[in-house]
Amino acid sequence: MTPTRVYLVRHGATALTTEDKFSGDIGVELSDDGRWQAAKLGERLANEGIAAVYSSPLSRAVDTAHLIADRMGLAPALCDGLREISHGRWEGLSRREVEAQFGDEYSTWENDPFTFAPQGGESGLAVLARALPVIREVVTRHAGQRVLVVSHKATLRLVLSSLLGFDERGYRDRLDQAPACLNIVDFKDSVRARLMLFNDTSHYAGQTRAAVDNQSKWWEQAATGTK
Repeated sequence: MTPTRVYLVRHGATALTTEDKFSGDIGVELSDDGRWQAAKLGERLANEGIAAVYSSPLSRAVDTAHLIADRMGLAPALCDGLREISHGRWEGLSRREVEAQFGDEYSTWENDPFTFAPQGGESGLAVLARALPVIREVVTRHAGQRVLVVSHKATLRLVLSSLLGFDERGYRDRLDQAPACLNIVDFKDSVRARLMLFNDTSHYAGQTRAAVDNQSKWWEQAATGTK
């Protein structure tokens, strides 16, 4: 049986990407760089024989999906379950601003972002509960085909953690997703998956992205040697 190949893509860069601010379910548009990144990925995937395209309904994902799918003559189908995690009252703030205003809440979330959610936001568990069924439905619907899915940084890291059997509590610190990156996962069925490519940006970047804080205090401390 031919595996079902799913191309998991993060949307291109936005203004808040470069400012490293929380931008979950708020409306943020692609920057010029983000549109260029997505177009380069479209060039890369144009001849892959992709049968269908699915996208988060948030505009930055929809625009990324169109920049890729238009080259294939496909129209993206929007799936609410693929949208980004909501950070509630933290949206639009930097990590340091969140720490200053909501210190206790941030500390609890930093220790376990999978089961804890900031006020008005979502836990990683809640995101996985809506996103993973979408992926499984796509795999079942397109058995043996190639499918593109455009989503978001946290959502993709949570889905990949679950599919590969990682501890989802460490999804923020141990998995990266660069803007307009490509992941490839082959599915033997809707449950059994094999990661074939991860966080690849070779369509627009000449080298592997350097590790950065990405709002993770854990990573920042590890890099500087502080506690």
